[in-house]
Amino acid sequence: MLRKSGHQERFGCWMMAYSEDHIALAAEYALGTLDADERAQVETMMSVDKDFTAMVVAWEHKLGALNQMVGSVEPRPELWEKIRAAVGHTTQQAPIVLPPPAPMSAADAAVEPSAIADTSNVIQLTANARRWRMIATAASAIAAVLVVMIGVGVSMPDLLPDGMRPRPNAQVAEVKPVPASRPSAQYVALLQKDGGGPAFILTVDEATRNFTVRKVGASAEPGSSFELWLISDKLPKPRSLGVIGANDFTSRPVLASFDADMVKSATYAVTVEQAGGSPDGNPHSAPIFAGKLIETVPSPR
Repeated sequence: MLRKSGHQERFGCWMMAYSEDHIALAAEYALGTLDADERAQVETMMSVDKDFTAMVVAWEHKLGALNQMVGSVEPRPELWEKIRAAVGHTTQQAPIVLPPPAPMSAADAAVEPSAIADTSNVIQLTANARRWRMIATAASAIAAVLVVMIGVGVSMPDLLPDGMRPRPNAQVAEVKPVPASRPSAQYVALLQKDGGGPAFILTVDEATRNFTVRKVGASAEPGSSFELWLISDKLPKPRSLGVIGANDFTSRPVLASFDADMVKSATYAVTVEQAGGSPDGNPHSAPIFAGKLIETVPSPR
């Protein structure tokens, strides 16, 4: 929908502040259809009345759009000749001499005052009709321009200036907050030897069953590796969970293949194996560090 410009809002005020004749004069002055006396009258009013000047400028803005939409056309030479012939510029015409008026009889003189009609009202009505015809024509042209601009704004808005482009329809999207995921239960085992200080700290996430081993106070001898094992009564033999790396933290997701209850109740042990771990999947030394999981962060109920 097109918004009213500042000129359009002020124009509504001028319709109430000025008479129809004043508005018609301003419109015809902008169109250039006034004669010399009328133009002088308008320019005199513009010099003393800034609101009337603003109304003339508003008409010039409104009607200027018509001039921009219509390209200039050069008339044919023969048309100029016809115009000159019509106004009498092609040949020198002799002045027209009117015959002297016939003498008026006494009876005609007595009747004349009442017989001569007062044509001032007719002239005034003719001028008003001409002015309002011009205003009606200008209003129709402005309406046509608005229709064209609305069509362009709908189909090809990029052709309009930035200030006249329709604003895109704003759509309100309801954003629902994503519920925060609840933390899963966390389990920790201190892998130590005979109640001494922990050599490794094992943490297990109940939801993913990923485990992380943190090296605390143990270091492997050269040519050997620490290997982590899961020991459970439900298994025929210990299951290897892989070699503990040389870095401080080692993480793996291998516990996902085991039963959840087995993971929580099993014993976790560390043995010393040859470099790279056990070659056959069996421990080759007695466990030197061991421990069981305890729950440190409870699962949400």
